[in-house]
Amino acid sequence: MVINFSDQEVLKGEKTIFLAGPTPRGGKCISWRKEALKILEELGFDGIVYVPEYSNWKTKPDYLDQVLWERKALEEAKIILFWIPRTIPDMMGLTTNVEFGYWLHSNKVIYGRPDESEKIKYLDWLYEYDYNKKPVNDLKMLLEEGVNRLK
Repeated sequence: MVINFSDQEVLKGEKTIFLAGPTPRGGKCISWRKEALKILEELGFDGIVYVPEYSNWKTKPDYLDQVLWERKALEEAKIILFWIPRTIPDMMGLTTNVEFGYWLHSNKVIYGRPDESEKIKYLDWLYEYDYNKKPVNDLKMLLEEGVNRLK
């Protein structure tokens, strides 16, 4: 597995997953993407994982550079896994809402969130309406679905 962080050039490949969802702000939360990468490693995923965070897990100070990196990586991704563990105020995910709506009709989206996530009713409805699927409420199951779809 190759981890492609947002302080690196966007790589290209046949098996690519973008880990979309809220990024911790203010240092109060640990990124959920660390656990996701551990699970992908355990699943034996051998592709590229796009992580929209710096390799040192700090947020990128240059906004324009960050959003351009994310746009390129989202375009390259074969699968966009949205995991939305929304808590207010530490993991708001406001940009995530826009990205979810923007990419929903790309046929690349797989969506999940913990049952205790806040303010996700509309995202749940959109996903169920457009994909005729319930959101996945377990991160490992979400990642397994993404890996299996790439096989």
